[in-house]
Amino acid sequence: MMGMNPRQMKKLMRQMGIKMEELEGVTEVVIRFANKEVVIKDPVITVITAQGEKSYQIVPGSEEVRPIISISEEDIRLVMEQAGVDYETAKKALEEAEGDLAEAILRLTE
Repeated sequence: MMGMNPRQMKKLMRQMGIKMEELEGVTEVVIRFANKEVVIKDPVITVITAQGEKSYQIVPGSEEVRPIISISEEDIRLVMEQAGVDYETAKKALEEAEGDLAEAILRLTE
């Protein structure tokens, strides 16, 4: 298939029942693991359909790995009580402190 021009390649793929299309307007793709998530910004995504099965090819613009932090309601309530803040403020402080109660409280009381 080397040396084949793109037009010939598309024709051959069509004859084989393979369809390719690019997804438009995708701003990010998130892949979640148990302890982290990979965020792919501004990806170019191609959907390849062959024999009724879809495959997605993702070419990243940029990539970021974020840890997933589990924050309990009990922790949020404790920060609310200790720092004298509302629920959303306490939750955001805990997320920024990556779940560290003492750091979240200190940030809110300084």
